[in-house]
Amino acid sequence: MPKHASALVVALVLTAAALPQAAGAQTAPSPAGEPAPAAPAAGANPPAQAQPARVSTGLVTIESDQQRADQLTGVITATGNVRIVYPDERVVATARQAQYFSKENRVVLSGDVDIVQEGGNLIRAERVVYLVDGERLIAIPSAGEQVFSRVRIQQTPIQQPPVQQAPAAQP
Repeated sequence: MPKHASALVVALVLTAAALPQAAGAQTAPSPAGEPAPAAPAAGANPPAQAQPARVSTGLVTIESDQQRADQLTGVITATGNVRIVYPDERVVATARQAQYFSKENRVVLSGDVDIVQEGGNLIRAERVVYLVDGERLIAIPSAGEQVFSRVRIQQTPIQQPPVQQAPAAQP
């Protein structure tokens, strides 16, 4: 594998990670040896169910008809039926071409781009540019068309600090 090929993988991982998360906050399991939390008392509201921690593997799979890396320009290109799977973020991206421009730290997916995240998040455009350093994603439609995106918004309740009562006046 050419040395820049791993840069494509990293760049595409970052592209996938740019999508808003469909899942809520996740918690890690308790360290070994700690007792499990006690069950709520009868009549008490049960706590929100914690999601199991996800294990980050960093694994990205890129399938395409052809892949090439140019050491001089620092451009890595995957063409033809490109399919990128990033299980850590539950993301699958498809396009006709994916390029990583290592000198600019920029990823470009082009041609019928679909970036789908499990849980409902989706971006569909003719071209998607991801600026890695600024963590900015730009979706560009075909001429006369529009970009389509669907994002599941999960609202997190705002936690109010407890109200403290003023001490009673002394007689």
